[in-house]
Amino acid sequence: MILSPELLVSNLLSPVVLAFALGLIARALRSDLTIPPAIQSYLSIFLLLAIGLKGGVALRSTSFGDVAILLAVTIIAGIVTCASAYAMARLWLKDGPLEAGAIAAHFGSVSAVTFIAAQQFGERSGQAPEGVLVALVVALEIPAILLGLTLAKRDAGLQWHQVREVLVGKTALLLIGGMVIGAIATKHGTDAVNLMYGQLFQGTLMLFMLDMGMVAAAQLRGIGRGAFRLVVYGVTLPLLHGIIGTALGHLAGLSPAGAAVFGTMTASASYIAAPASVRASLPEANVGRCITAALGITFPFNLAIGIPLYFAFAAWLGA
Repeated sequence: MILSPELLVSNLLSPVVLAFALGLIARALRSDLTIPPAIQSYLSIFLLLAIGLKGGVALRSTSFGDVAILLAVTIIAGIVTCASAYAMARLWLKDGPLEAGAIAAHFGSVSAVTFIAAQQFGERSGQAPEGVLVALVVALEIPAILLGLTLAKRDAGLQWHQVREVLVGKTALLLIGGMVIGAIATKHGTDAVNLMYGQLFQGTLMLFMLDMGMVAAAQLRGIGRGAFRLVVYGVTLPLLHGIIGTALGHLAGLSPAGAAVFGTMTASASYIAAPASVRASLPEANVGRCITAALGITFPFNLAIGIPLYFAFAAWLGA
């Protein structure tokens, strides 16, 4: 497996990564640049719906058998990554069951934006990953969050309202809804909205990444005590998950690009759906630390180094 300098440079100089870096710089310079909350919400809704639509269109040409196998592999991967995140939090971070379960829900789940960044990396490299991967984002997210909550509340157990909050959360609802629309709409109908959800996608993603850079910088400023252990956790665990996930994707029959994106999914950590679920179900947990690890540490690592590494590993497996 060779991670070439050209691969790293091409990723670091992509508009998406540079926009994220600009956000970091803006906060470091204490700029007054801000993106209003309403715009932040719109950008995330746009991206999730757009990627759902794209996946739905791809599902039209995918057999049910192939999807079923990949869904099974994904659910198993979500359970394994959540369990390993819990174990490492207990052993390395010295967390109790509550805090370990909270952070495991984040690291067992998936970052939709990291998934999008990996897809874009593959497309820039001329390796378009399978569209069915969008469905796997949802399949990876839901079981992992539920398992994390269960591990955190081993005595109390999981309540139906907690399950419902995960199932109807913004990420799951928009991705699933977008896929259904893309799958059942006519080609003429999807072509009609392509100007907005297709051609404007890259520019919208840049704005979102600019905002993510500013949010990540704010999280890193408050990392405080236990920073070293949290940084090691936020880099080592995703790297392990990413390598294993890429190998699983390869064994499941995905293309090298698809396996790399699947590996990126397992390596990512949720900072949208998981925090909302953990806040609602575990109000006493330190959600701020979870977001710091997921968004301030793991997300930049995957964006700059992890994604090219998983693609290089997938290419080596497929050679």
